[in-house]
Amino acid sequence: MLFFQRTFITEGMGALLTSVAKRLAGKGGDPVIQLQTAFGGGKTHTMLAVMHMVGGKAPKSDLAGIPKLLDAAGILDLPSAKVVVLDGVALSPSQPRRVEGHTLRTLWGELAWQLGGADAYAALAEADATGTNPGKDRLADLICRAGPCVILIDELVAYIRQFEEGKSLSGGSYDSNLTFVQALTEALKAAPQAVLLASLPESEREAGSARGVAALHALEHYFARIQAIWKPVSTEESFEIVRRRLFTEIREQDARDAVCRAFADWYVKHADDLPGETQEGRYYERLRSAYPIHPEVFERLYQDWSALPNFQRTRGVLKLMAKVIHRLWQSDNKDLMILPSSLPLYDAEVNAELTSNLPAGWDPVLSRDVDGENSEPAGLETIEARFGSVQACRRITRSIFLGSVPVSGNEMARGVETERLILSCVQPGQAPHVFRDALSRLKTRLTFLTEGNNRWWLDVKPNLRREMEDRKRRFKDPEVFDEVADVLRKVLGGGAISNHHIFTPAADIPDDWELRLVALAPNTGWTRGAGPNPARDAAAAILRDRGGQPRVKQNRLLFLAADADQVSHLKDTVRALLAWRSIEADLNETRIVLDNIQVQHVRQSKEQTRDTVSRLVRDTYKWLVAPTQTVSRKDGAVGDIEWEAQVLNPATVGLGKEIERVLAENEWVIAQWAPVNLHYLLKTWFWKDGAEDVKALDVWQKSSSYLYLPRLRNSNVMTSAIAAGASSRDFFGLASGKESDRYLGFTFGQATSPFMDVALLIEPGKAAAYEEATKPAPIEPPGDSTTSTGTDGSIAPTAAPEREEGAAPTTITTPAKPTRFWASAELDPVGASLKFASIMKELVELFSARHGTNVVIKVDIEASDGRGFDESTVRAAKENSRVLGLSTVDFE
Repeated sequence: MLFFQRTFITEGMGALLTSVAKRLAGKGGDPVIQLQTAFGGGKTHTMLAVMHMVGGKAPKSDLAGIPKLLDAAGILDLPSAKVVVLDGVALSPSQPRRVEGHTLRTLWGELAWQLGGADAYAALAEADATGTNPGKDRLADLICRAGPCVILIDELVAYIRQFEEGKSLSGGSYDSNLTFVQALTEALKAAPQAVLLASLPESEREAGSARGVAALHALEHYFARIQAIWKPVSTEESFEIVRRRLFTEIREQDARDAVCRAFADWYVKHADDLPGETQEGRYYERLRSAYPIHPEVFERLYQDWSALPNFQRTRGVLKLMAKVIHRLWQSDNKDLMILPSSLPLYDAEVNAELTSNLPAGWDPVLSRDVDGENSEPAGLETIEARFGSVQACRRITRSIFLGSVPVSGNEMARGVETERLILSCVQPGQAPHVFRDALSRLKTRLTFLTEGNNRWWLDVKPNLRREMEDRKRRFKDPEVFDEVADVLRKVLGGGAISNHHIFTPAADIPDDWELRLVALAPNTGWTRGAGPNPARDAAAAILRDRGGQPRVKQNRLLFLAADADQVSHLKDTVRALLAWRSIEADLNETRIVLDNIQVQHVRQSKEQTRDTVSRLVRDTYKWLVAPTQTVSRKDGAVGDIEWEAQVLNPATVGLGKEIERVLAENEWVIAQWAPVNLHYLLKTWFWKDGAEDVKALDVWQKSSSYLYLPRLRNSNVMTSAIAAGASSRDFFGLASGKESDRYLGFTFGQATSPFMDVALLIEPGKAAAYEEATKPAPIEPPGDSTTSTGTDGSIAPTAAPEREEGAAPTTITTPAKPTRFWASAELDPVGASLKFASIMKELVELFSARHGTNVVIKVDIEASDGRGFDESTVRAAKENSRVLGLSTVDFE
């Protein structure tokens, strides 16, 4: 018989059928069984199973599953039984039913007619006509004479609630019907081969009106005195129920086992991303039992959706899954199992089947945030191919929707854990992190999605993200750029360049000797390839002039530019951060009122968006740009300004350190300079056209100005190079000045400490020649003879004058060189700083430039005031003197 082939006999149904069989066979069993489960919990199907088992229309051996139950109960021959069906919806208390010339008015009239026709009805005809209870004894006698029988009463509450208080209808009264039920349950105890099955709703809501609720409570009281307990369907049993109703028998069981094993193994491999239950060995058996539907589908439908008042626990699941399977089959779906993420919520029939059980307002949630070609998840999948290849976004939102069912009234279920969402989506061979990434992206885009405590759910009320999106429009580019500038200041620390100019106008960027990094505004991004390049144009304008004046020290500027392709995303994210901050500010000022979850959501969103902005600033400002010029090898002509750009690695710690690394690797900024490189520079650009010497200061200043010369970090780099090369005769000679053809403080091949402002760099050949030319002539020691020139021009020795006896020997002396210099000056307090600077530059540095010269500077300060100094002046003078390190300080 097809009914039992498609019916999975659950533990509860098996116990009920066994009890009915025992009762009819006279071997015990329960006389009254109340079926009270949630709407759609399988009551009607159970009654049909009893009717088919005892109806005698097919041999018991043809009823799949029944022989096994009978054998277990020790029943060799199950007698056929009369089946009475009293349907509270089909029967009317005010409209009698006419059958073969008889008028059936009441439930007991119907009962009698179905048990024995006209003869049985005659026994209760008077009670049926008057609408009064026939009594327990008469009912028991009637049932016993009818032989083995099964009485099925469905929708009893729906029938009795139609009677009004104090009024009688043709079907009797409210009280007479309740009395009949009580008498019937008692009568069945006296009928050893009869059994009553009655269904009652599980909740007051299903009972309907206040009259129905009162009837439900009264019936529960009467049935409770004698009823048997019937176990409802478990989730595991639902696997087989649905599978048998919707699918034929699985013939390729090896293929099923292979698919389930692949899922189980994949879950073990990615244990950290999935619920703990998937790591248990029995989860494989759950997969096999539920195949081809994933167990998580049943978990959501039976645990969440069955709590809805209108959702039928078994019938509703069957109806929904039938439409789901049909649509998936039409779409040629290739999923290995039907997962929660497989549900085609874009299909009108599937959509309607689900939303019909929900409060109003879910249609826009589904169409905008869950599924469909024009939904936000579908749009994101078209933008990012890694999501689109597995429909990661729509699969995530379908799974969230299935776990977002409202549990009661306006209270909303708090969704599904992240790990369970991954379980609802991932299939063997798919990476869980793709779905996690999709979830993170959806969080920032969906209007109705809410997250809290690692759980996700959809709500008919727009989330705070909608409020945030509305507020984003308030913030214009200047506010956005200020925030980006603040982040850049934080991430630029730690590098070799200490002067940062972030979105600074050209007029405010100094034209001096310091190395400076200029960060260009986000709307002037760097673009790859040919064509317009806003960053290059902006940098060229800054390089060209400084507030209407030409910029001279062009080789002291470097530029940091945003990637033009990422600027839009950065600006949008910064606006989101500013919007979250404004919501938090309103919350703190009690201008808006939110619940605890929303407060937590605001603060978490602000922190997460702030972190995202910091990351995006690093990702976006990734172009380090340097201006340069090349020199033709043919004619030495200097070419036009060119722009070199290098990509910064956003993953390194500290943007400043990364910039320093790129500058060093590409030799855009020289921090250490070898003397040979300085020699080559001097030879190429300065010792030519008759010039044999050049001021070091002039070399430094020109290297700071011309883009075709090396870019030094600072003047100390050149000073160090000069000091390193001073001891060699290969690179240059040194002098502290030049008067006519005479070099002052000349050294060549001698170690010295050069002073940049006065140092003169001399071409090595010239230095060697000068050294030779200025070498002093040797002085002859006094001897016993001298030479004289004769009249013919010949040189003849002459006798040295004789020294008187006792006279001291004659010595030749040279003038002594001064070894000490001192000077003193009185300075006007008003212009002392400028005067002292001139003394340092023109006088002190003259001596400090000479290697081995010891220079001591002493400062005497004397101040007097006949009025006396007040306490604050005394205290400030002493404190400043202490900080400046003055050795002797006192007042008198």
